[in-house]
Amino acid sequence: MASPFAKVLSAAIVSGCAEPVPPLNWGMLKSLVSLFALVAFASCVPSTPQARIAQSPGKFAALSESRKELVEQGEIERGMSPDAVYLAWGSPSRSFQGSKDGKRTDRWDYAGSMPVYTTGFYGGYGYGRYGPHRRYGYYGFGPEVTYVPFRVASVWFLNNRVDSWERAR
Repeated sequence: MASPFAKVLSAAIVSGCAEPVPPLNWGMLKSLVSLFALVAFASCVPSTPQARIAQSPGKFAALSESRKELVEQGEIERGMSPDAVYLAWGSPSRSFQGSKDGKRTDRWDYAGSMPVYTTGFYGGYGYGRYGPHRRYGYYGFGPEVTYVPFRVASVWFLNNRVDSWERAR
């Protein structure tokens, strides 16, 4: 015997008050999952000098032969252009503009992150079906990981050319 709700629902569908749910389109679902996976994994691809050269062949072609060799090895030297530094080291995490002796300066900083492991106390108080008055508490000690940013390298440009640079060992 059908429930009263099922009778009302079937009467509404027959009378046109509600439309039946269309079947799930598996092709569309597979496409969306594939697109999500592609975007997620594409953001994890490491950036190498070779990948940046392939993306910007015009910038690479404008370099001298000696600079091309350095860029391919991921190295920089004094006198290089910002384009050559980009090809060798990639985009900076931060950049700063300034002035020195009336000339324009730029500083590119490259950042990394270092995990810091600690053991800490955690706890809280919430509402639910446990404990007196339908509330519960949770607490304990456990490992925590915090990622602390730090400067890995810096490049100083004077009049749009590398003046100096430093990199952590």
